[in-house]
Amino acid sequence: MNELFEREGYDTAKFPAPREFQTSAHEALRQGIRDKHKNQVLMAPTGAGKTYLGLRIAHESLLKGRNALFVCDRTTLINQTSEVADAYGLTDHGIVQANHWRRNDLPFQIASVQTLAKRDYWPRADVIIIDECHTQHKAWTEHVMTTQAKVIGLSATPFSKGLGKIFSNLVNATTMNDLTVAGVLVPMRVFSCTQADMKGAATKAGGEWADEAAAERGSAIVGDVVSEWIKFSPTRKTIVFGATIKHCEELCRQFLAAGVVASIFTADTQPHEREMLLSEYRKHDSTLRVLISVEALAKGFDVPDVGCVVDCRPLRKSLSTAIQMWGRGLRSSPNTGKTDCHLHDHTGNILRFLDDYTGIFFDGLDSLDLGDKLDKTVREDDEKEPKACPACGFKPFGRRCMACGHETVSTALVEHEAGVMQEINLFSKVAGKFSMDDKQKFFSELLGAKGRRADGWVSHKYRERFGVWPVGLDKVAKKPSHEMEKWLQRAHRAWVKSL
Repeated sequence: MNELFEREGYDTAKFPAPREFQTSAHEALRQGIRDKHKNQVLMAPTGAGKTYLGLRIAHESLLKGRNALFVCDRTTLINQTSEVADAYGLTDHGIVQANHWRRNDLPFQIASVQTLAKRDYWPRADVIIIDECHTQHKAWTEHVMTTQAKVIGLSATPFSKGLGKIFSNLVNATTMNDLTVAGVLVPMRVFSCTQADMKGAATKAGGEWADEAAAERGSAIVGDVVSEWIKFSPTRKTIVFGATIKHCEELCRQFLAAGVVASIFTADTQPHEREMLLSEYRKHDSTLRVLISVEALAKGFDVPDVGCVVDCRPLRKSLSTAIQMWGRGLRSSPNTGKTDCHLHDHTGNILRFLDDYTGIFFDGLDSLDLGDKLDKTVREDDEKEPKACPACGFKPFGRRCMACGHETVSTALVEHEAGVMQEINLFSKVAGKFSMDDKQKFFSELLGAKGRRADGWVSHKYRERFGVWPVGLDKVAKKPSHEMEKWLQRAHRAWVKSL
């Protein structure tokens, strides 16, 4: 196949129209390249379309006459990614795998990190997309530090240690809250079920509970896991997460004994059996109602009509694992009438991670270093009863409600009174008295956040905050603070709701 024909093949690719946040995320990555960031991470929650965004990035490179490589986290995801590329018209691609019928030398290649680890060389590429980049494999972490190719890492949870040393820029595509408001994700309804007693359980180096200890404690409540699922979610397609393969096998036996069609899906499940199980489970009217796994279903597995996640895997450090597990049930499925996702919490995980999970849900991640910290911190059990949101009654309620958005505002941030030293929060929902320095700071950060927006945007946003037009202020742009970014997100959500 000659070069001209190959490029003409990429010209005919057709992608669905991008959502607004996908367009802005792509532009932010372009700006990152202009700012000399060779390696960047795109943080995109479940439902944001990471594969879609990654393939659009590859397509843009291919149209410019360059080579692109998409690296999957697992061999089992190669064909899935290839099928998505075909659906978008990117049929002119090869797969880096011995004896694969699609093995070739086309400018666009799809590979698994496991296959690349066995090779002495990488395919030629000008842009490399690393899926699930938080799972750092030596095969690619070393290569991306020496290659001249531009590297884009994709992850819903870029929390792993050392990512900040590999990637120099983080782009938040959108937040879980924004996707829920837009109907891309559904709300999560939490059931605090019978929980395994983890007091005194053995831990691994670093403080996380040992898998065997978690499985042993979890085995004592397997009967409750099944009976409470039958009580609360018997008609819902379900994913159950256990602590070990042995634990998963016992859970499966109990579901089957109760007359529920269930199966395990673990690292021990053979490839042909995996394909058979997934083919059946993806059917809307599937007789297979429950799949049980340790981690094989936590990443890159998307069946939109999953309506229940049963968490039987106790954690106290790995927020990223918890987010990946819970996210398997959050995709919307309008054609099946799905309106929410049940989370059966048999571990106490939702309360241990509540504040940090709420922060990620509403605001995403500030930096890769913060993500690293979130997965290194040991959370202690809170023996208090979970609070309910004072506005809508949702449990559990932390600093902000994941159901209605209600947020507790400290009265200490209201205003400045003579003789009292108090902090003034420029971005609080509560009005305060501001000096010209305060207003200049806000105006400068708006200028820094303007980007490609219309010229009048800054003035209107300033007036929205202070009730007057900006007069007598210096037009000096400053990098938007985290508080400014959050304020703009809240303002945008309020505008969308007003339409």
